[in-house]
Amino acid sequence: MSSPPSTYNSVVVVIPALNEEQSLPLVLADLPSVVRVIVVDNGSKDNTAALAVGQGATVVAEPQRGYGKACLTGLGEVERLVEEEKLNVEVVVFADADYSDHVHAIGALIDPILADQQDFVLGSRLLGNREPGAMPFQSVYGNKFACWLMRMFVGKNDYTDLGPLRAIRYVSLKQLAMVDENFGWTIEMQIKAIRHGLRRVEIPVAYRKRIGASKISGTVSGTIKAGTKIIYSVWKYGRGRG
Repeated sequence: MSSPPSTYNSVVVVIPALNEEQSLPLVLADLPSVVRVIVVDNGSKDNTAALAVGQGATVVAEPQRGYGKACLTGLGEVERLVEEEKLNVEVVVFADADYSDHVHAIGALIDPILADQQDFVLGSRLLGNREPGAMPFQSVYGNKFACWLMRMFVGKNDYTDLGPLRAIRYVSLKQLAMVDENFGWTIEMQIKAIRHGLRRVEIPVAYRKRIGASKISGTVSGTIKAGTKIIYSVWKYGRGRG
């Protein structure tokens, strides 16, 4: 068996970021060598963008708040790089900027795609080792509930998590025609991956406490909004809409 590459020269990493000046430099330092890192500044008021540029990342601005909106903007930059700069992109990785993901280990997600064994590899925090307190009860419950709902609406599938750390073949991602601009982005991708017959697998990933307060599960209002969006998104995409 050949050893994994030390440089992933056809892999782009997209990182949405909002006021993550403390954590983002750590994330960027831990990444293996890839062809391009795109940080989407989602309206930060701190030095997130400047620090990202200083560490060699490509920074694109998306002032409209929303996790999905930031991911869509990042994907738009990937498309621009492919079409205008003729960059060879086989795999796109999505990761969070809060240092909760162990991005140094993303090769485990990338390698099955480059080996043409999978099209979509999802990192499951619920199957992996979680640092105590990394996922509050409402987050664990919400993820389990969402996966149960997906089984109800979409049929049999093996999803256990809506984990933010995920890798997908670029041509497959284009086929999904992603549209969600908020919390439903992860659900949309997972349901559409089933609908489009993508080869997919979940693998356990380690998860640590994020640096800074969560924009979602860290507040009551954020938890309620996320929960409502999860239910709506499973219904919407599970019914084949969007």
